[in-house]
Amino acid sequence: MSQAVLRPREGGGPFDAEPFVAGTIPDGTEGISLPNGLAFDADGDFLIANFGTKRIEHLARDGRYQVVLDQLDGQSLGQTNFVLRDSRGRLWFTVTTRQDPWLKMGRERIADGWVGVIEDGKARVVADAFFGTNEIRFDPNEEWLYVVETPGSRISRLRIRRDGSVAQREVYGPDDLGGRPDGMTFDAYGNLWITLISHDRLVALTPEGDVLLLWEDGDPEAKAARDRAERSGALTAELVEAARGKLAPRMASVTFGGADLSTVYIGSLLGTTLPTFRSPVPGQPLVHWNERRST
Repeated sequence: MSQAVLRPREGGGPFDAEPFVAGTIPDGTEGISLPNGLAFDADGDFLIANFGTKRIEHLARDGRYQVVLDQLDGQSLGQTNFVLRDSRGRLWFTVTTRQDPWLKMGRERIADGWVGVIEDGKARVVADAFFGTNEIRFDPNEEWLYVVETPGSRISRLRIRRDGSVAQREVYGPDDLGGRPDGMTFDAYGNLWITLISHDRLVALTPEGDVLLLWEDGDPEAKAARDRAERSGALTAELVEAARGKLAPRMASVTFGGADLSTVYIGSLLGTTLPTFRSPVPGQPLVHWNERRST
């Protein structure tokens, strides 16, 4: 496995740190910083997968900024996409691709996405050869790590041993979800809620492997017309615009929140608002939820 060592800053925190003024972008990254995946650390500060700077970063609530990881084996990480902490204090992250420009990955169908973990100050590759690695989630017992492969239109999962190694890898659910998944989260009953960014749909993948439509944003007939035109090579800007969702265009993320974890929040790339609704079932608590409630 590839491995990198994170060297502590002398007399400081666990990672090399530098001053950061809230509201500015550090390190001369103006114009390329694209914070994408977010997680909370045990203190409630932010861990960031920055798609633009190709780094894993840390941002404290008082504005202090740190680079957690920016290379592995002397190479750039690639397009860092998402971060996730487990109950053992390990930080898991995804890299969508190492291609430059990164869109080459989709055009040429290059499966070079990977999943990494940082544990005890060391980073390593856990699994690779994914097609467009995006969000990741654990089941409640942290026995499986679920991986979105966005251009692959599917969810894969890895069985994780206690030492963080991978014992098994498989496609979870259908080989094709009927659209390109982006964000996902579990509810308390083991259903995996998934946004299909290509079709502005919210679906649920049940433990039995069924795909249930929860919400369709936009006109289904217009989407079908766009899909037909795309397959025939006759796609136009007008057809694309007509098929776009109205409340959450380019639907990208879903999460549960609120005091009872029964409020659903939907994020989108082209939307200007954050749609929410009450769910009949609560979400699965993430690791920071239990930490903050116990303090």
